Amino acid sequence: MTEVVIALDVGGTGMKCALVRPDGTVQHEERHPTRAERGPAAVTENILDVAESLAATARAAGLTPVATGIAVPGVVDEVTGVAVWSANVGFRDVPLRDLARQRLDMPAALGHDVRVGALAEARLGAGRGRRHVLFVAIGTGIAAGLVVDGSGYPGAHGAAGELGHVMVRPGGSVCGCGQRGCLEAESSAKSIGRRYAELSGASEATAFDVATRAAAGEELAGQVWRDAIEALADGLLTAQALYDVGVVVLGGGLAEAGDDLLRPVRAAVAQRITFHRSPEIVRAELGDTAGCLGAALLALDSLQGDR
Repeated sequence: MTEVVIALDVGGTGMKCALVRPDGTVQHEERHPTRAERGPAAVTENILDVAESLAATARAAGLTPVATGIAVPGVVDEVTGVAVWSANVGFRDVPLRDLARQRLDMPAALGHDVRVGALAEARLGAGRGRRHVLFVAIGTGIAAGLVVDGSGYPGAHGAAGELGHVMVRPGGSVCGCGQRGCLEAESSAKSIGRRYAELSGASEATAFDVATRAAAGEELAGQVWRDAIEALADGLLTAQALYDVGVVVLGGGLAEAGDDLLRPVRAAVAQRITFHRSPEIVRAELGDTAGCLGAALLALDSLQGDR
């Protein structure tokens, strides 16, 4: 009998879904639209329908689905399995774990998308073999996940890891949270593209464009890129003061810049470090599969607990 777990990584636009073996091998993959515009009740039903379909796919292939792991954005209470709040999907106190247990008649677990991505990178990716890992996802926003000895830290209210809302530039750019100068407002991919567009008039510019033009020697792009790197280094220094990790894993869309991101960030952090131990700063290895693999790890952990 070959066992698999059902894993779903739910985003505001799409869901990455998989059947994963206990050793982390992906047996089957699918992608589906989230359809968030239909409202949270419809999204919840969509998630359960996809999970049920994956269970059927597994059985048709002679596999035995034994647990379900679901990762969602927002504030997640992993102890009670409740999606407390999500701006992207519209969740408000949705008991997704229990709903999945009832629908699929198997153990289930619910986690935060970035924290489960951190779990995957710590156990299977760039942080494997390390005891203290901080995963920082830099995309439209910025969030982090702390993993110690292979276990994620959700915080008292399911909101740990909001590194993007550490203030690094008092009085700086307006953040979506209502504050000014948050790390997310200064160094996210979205903010980099926006800042360059404001200064250059190139309204369609993206962070990738800025990184490419900066590497090619364009002065304006270089300045925007350097400003973002400096702010990111300040945020990482704060994180290191709090967590004292051995390795920081940078993921998300901005990490696609590779050494154009890593080299200046490492240099800027090293320049700022005083009595703290400087962490190793590396690029994530799992790409956009990290959330789905992390959801699978949550499912496997829940299975071990039930057994």
